Parts: sequence; structure tokens; C-alpha cells
Amino acid sequence: MTALWQGGAAGRQPLRPGRVPQPHRSAALPARVNKLRRGQSEEHSKLAEMCGSGWTPVLVLANTRSGNNMGEALLREFRTVLNPVQVFDLSELPPAKALQLCVLLPAGSVRVLVCGGDGTVGWVLDAIDAMKLKGQEQFAPQVTILPLGTGNDLSNTLGWGAGYAGEIPVEQVLRNIMDAEVVKMDRWKVQIASKGYYNFRKPKVLSMNNYFSVGPDALMALNFHAHREKTPSLFSSRIINKAVYFFYGTKDCLVQECKDLDKRIEWRSVHSWSWTGRGFPCPVWRASLCVTYATGAGCRLWDGMGDEPCPPTRLDDGLLEVLGVFGSFHCAQIQVKLANPVRLGQAHTVRMVLKSSRMPMQVDGEPWAQGPCTITITHKTQTLMLYHSAEQTDDDDDDSSSSDTDAALKQPVPNSNSAP
Repeated sequence: MTALWQGGAAGRQPLRPGRVPQPHRSAALPARVNKLRRGQSEEHSKLAEMCGSGWTPVLVLANTRSGNNMGEALLREFRTVLNPVQVFDLSELPPAKALQLCVLLPAGSVRVLVCGGDGTVGWVLDAIDAMKLKGQEQFAPQVTILPLGTGNDLSNTLGWGAGYAGEIPVEQVLRNIMDAEVVKMDRWKVQIASKGYYNFRKPKVLSMNNYFSVGPDALMALNFHAHREKTPSLFSSRIINKAVYFFYGTKDCLVQECKDLDKRIEWRSVHSWSWTGRGFPCPVWRASLCVTYATGAGCRLWDGMGDEPCPPTRLDDGLLEVLGVFGSFHCAQIQVKLANPVRLGQAHTVRMVLKSSRMPMQVDGEPWAQGPCTITITHKTQTLMLYHSAEQTDDDDDDSSSSDTDAALKQPVPNSNSAP
């Protein structure tokens, strides 16, 4: 059995037998939760009252195939410290089915921890959008991230770090989730209509949380994915993955396969456009459309060095930031605040046309090679995310709420004659 630990990353000590840390009591589900029935608001209120004011159930959804392959170990740890019924392996059960547990719990009380990369997070957020379409919006959970992927852009943006390697015990992870701030985040719809085929082909529709881009960074991601498909055994750690990215980025600086984008891409219409004063299009640029302040590596590309005035950005402002960079080296300079991007403007809706040839594109780190097409990006919805601030403390909650919750977990749920 996986050992339980207490304390920070500097020194972990085995927990004393019989002791259950406070975050576990606040995040765990009662043993008889499967006896609850959908739509029974009275049972929900009794459950919330019984578990105490500090009770915030956390569902854990882990992708065992993400990044550095830590998913299985995390599943074992979380199943040890939480009720196993609230810990899910996404390789065995899709998010849409796992999230149905939210409907059995008090509305607005659930937080979901996604253990995986940006693709896994997008998968879960799409499932939450499907819940809203079914009329279950009041049960939509708040989402947080334990980054196990390679890029982890969204996690970095929301303050959860660029990658998790076990340096923080799961007890601390749960405590951080309890202390996190709830924020709204815009989600976007990317619709790609290919040219030809007599317009009978159905447009490809993708969801976007972080960024859409065309050019060098998309080419790096595409080369990386192709390499990983050929030799998956080589990509067993995050360090190796980043080294391969660095190799393809250096290659792009020398070869420049994606130059002259201004001649290959045409902007048809941009709704509610706010110019920054720069000319458009600019020569030899990479088109990057990013939501609020998130883009490659989770840094604020829009802000750059911070020495130039620019329109502010927010996670929930309903605006896209459109910017250009001159290549992967320029992008790296921006990430370490040694250069500024070419800020083109902000918009609610953007449409662009790839006139000829195939170009690398990506949405939130998922790349592909795209032929001539029309791309339209529009606002899709907003979702509730958890933001972790560096100023948040890791102090334990007061003993009164913990004792209430601890006692509640030992009691059966009322109306146990409900159908299982």
C-alpha cells in the first residue's frame, strides 16, 4: 500500500496510524454516497449539513498516459486518502461518465482535480459543457489541474505550475485545492472549413482554452508528435520531451520553413476589432490567437517585457489577443521577457483564410497539418476554474469544521432505502 505523508517537499514523515489529515476529511465523500438519488434536493442538503461547512468534495480524474507516466501512482495515493469511488482512471472511464457523480452531490459543491496535460483538461471541460447542454449546469464543478503533460500551458497560467513530479505530497495538493480562488475562464470554438470537396465536407470544430497558432511553434509541436508516434518508448520523461522540443525549435531558427505567412494567410473579417496601432499584416510573422494572457509555455506573451503600454487582458473578458512573432527564437525571448511580441489587436471573433499549400497549426498544443481552409474563432462558453496564488498559505483549517466533517464521514447517508 502506498505510504501516506505529511509535511512539505523539504521533508516528509509517515503519518501516525489512525490519523487522517484535515484536507482528506474536507475533500472525501461519505461511504454511503452511492445511495443518493438524482434530483433529491432534501438528501443533498442533509448531506451538506452532516458533513459540515468546510466540506468540499474533490473528484480526481487522472490520465495514466500523460507526460511522465505518474498517473497510476497518483491514482493509488488518492484512493488511499480519499473514498475510492471519487477517484477515476480516464483510460477506463471517460470524463462524461465520471462527472455524473456531481449530479448526486449538492449543487455547486464539487471541485474536480484533473491529473494530466492540456489535452486531458480540454477533454474534461468538453464533458462539463455537455453537462450544461443537458440542463445540469447547476451541478457543473470547479476545475483545477495537477500538470502531468509536457507543455501544461493552462496549468501554468492558473498558478498550478509547469509540471508535477511528486515534489508535493497529495495532502498538500488537496490543501491547495481547498484554498484556491474560483475564477471564470472563457472557452472558444475553432471552426475549420476546408476548401474544395464541393463544400460537402462537414467543418472541423475544436475547443480552445489557451491558444491557436499557425507557424513555427505549431511546426515544432507537429514534429514532436510525429517523432513520439514513431518511437514512443523514448518519450518517458518530461526532460526528454522538452529536449526534443528544443531540438526542433533550434532547427526552425536555421531552416525557417514557415516564413512569409503574410503572403499565405488572408484575414477576411474581424468582428469588434481593437487595433493596437501597428501595421497589419507584418512581414514574416507567426499568427497566434490567444485567449487572455495564456499562450506557449503558459507565459504572458501579450505582456512581453512589460515596458510598453498595451490593453489589459483577463480570463473572462470575452476577447482574443492577436499577436505575431518572427520565429521560435523570438518566442523564446518573449517568454524570458527579453523581447516584445508584435501586438496586432484584440477581438471577439476572428476569421482567417489559408489561401494555398499546407501549414502547421495547433490548438492548445494539439498540432496538425492543414490545407487551404477558412478558420473562424468565436466565443463558446465560460467555465469555472481554480486559481492558485503564490501568496496562499498552507495553514490547516480550524478544528471545529474538521471534527464535524470527520464525524460525518463515519455516518451513513440519510434515506438509505434509495435505489443504489
